[in-house]
Amino acid sequence: MQFQSITGQKATKEQLVQMIQHNRLSHALLFLGKEGSGTLQLALAFAQYITCEKVNGKQAAAEPSLFGDPEPQTSNLKPQTDSCGSCPSCKKANELIHPDIHFSYPVISKKPGDKPISTDFIKEWREFIATNPYGNVYDWLQFIGAENKQGNITAHECNDIIRKLNLKSFESEYKILIMWLPEFLGKEGNKLLKLIEEPPPNTLFILVAENEELILPTIISRTQLVKVPSLNKQDVEAALELKEGVNMDKARQVAAVTEGNFREALQLLQHADDDWEAMLREWLNAVIRTGPVAQVKWIDDTAKLGREKQKQFLKYFIHLLEQAVRIRAIGPTDNDQRSTDHDFALRLNKICSIEQQEAIITELDKASYYIERNANAKMLFHALSIRLYHIINNKSLILVN
Repeated sequence: MQFQSITGQKATKEQLVQMIQHNRLSHALLFLGKEGSGTLQLALAFAQYITCEKVNGKQAAAEPSLFGDPEPQTSNLKPQTDSCGSCPSCKKANELIHPDIHFSYPVISKKPGDKPISTDFIKEWREFIATNPYGNVYDWLQFIGAENKQGNITAHECNDIIRKLNLKSFESEYKILIMWLPEFLGKEGNKLLKLIEEPPPNTLFILVAENEELILPTIISRTQLVKVPSLNKQDVEAALELKEGVNMDKARQVAAVTEGNFREALQLLQHADDDWEAMLREWLNAVIRTGPVAQVKWIDDTAKLGREKQKQFLKYFIHLLEQAVRIRAIGPTDNDQRSTDHDFALRLNKICSIEQQEAIITELDKASYYIERNANAKMLFHALSIRLYHIINNKSLILVN
């Protein structure tokens, strides 16, 4: 993977390139960024950049001319700011088969008593990165058939990492380990402390994380932090238009809802044909006007959608409420007026005060959190409907508080 193929993150790419060009590369890096910001993609591109033969000046020199040695090149070439993508090393790195780039990630036991390591799932890992480069841990565990099993980076995996990194490199100057989600290490990560602190020569650790609080402090203290910001809305819009072929209006709408999470943007595109507005209108009418029978029917239908669609629907509702609050506070912007959701946001302002809208957003956030953790969908949306009724119809925040 090359830097140029990654959405946004211009400043972070420049920072990584300068680490190499100015010889400021630490032996252990922690790439920290929220889901959908491209942290794993940056780690893959950085590893490819480090091992690229053109960057390292290791490509074979030009063959001598039949009429003598070629004249020395004196042109002022700019420093290489990306891997070439064409040398043998880049091709192997791009296909995740470079012998000096190793991977570690959460895995599951295939059968009772197994001691799984990442290498057991390397084929699935390559397929996953190729088809779902912005996927999160839930996507990965479902991809390998985990169902309700918890993924882990085990003590057995740590022993395998120690073994691999103590071997000599095969082709490149560096041996690189990319560990995706060190949050899943737990206390087993203590096994790696000595290796991280005093690694063999030319050994590089790249830890790719989303939640700093879940990583062992002893590991964090031994790494150099590279903060990866969320993508800005313009980068998401441009990527959706240029890479995914989405029309401008739809790209703008999706970028506004997903708040810099490119995974969420791609998920929304998969459900582009779903009419969230009609679904929300039906729900609010059932809560405010038509009563329990309509609510039960809506809840039954929504419970069948599946967890990802339920989360996307709640995100859409939150986006509308935030837009309604913004319009009430500062007036509509040009983007608001161009948005297809503008009229719906204005209607929400007619039935809810700012305090009520904020209370509803809080409840929707909680519901999304519980959906992530396999809450019973019927019970969750039934309870949520009752709370919305008391917030909107009774103009009361008692239940929320």
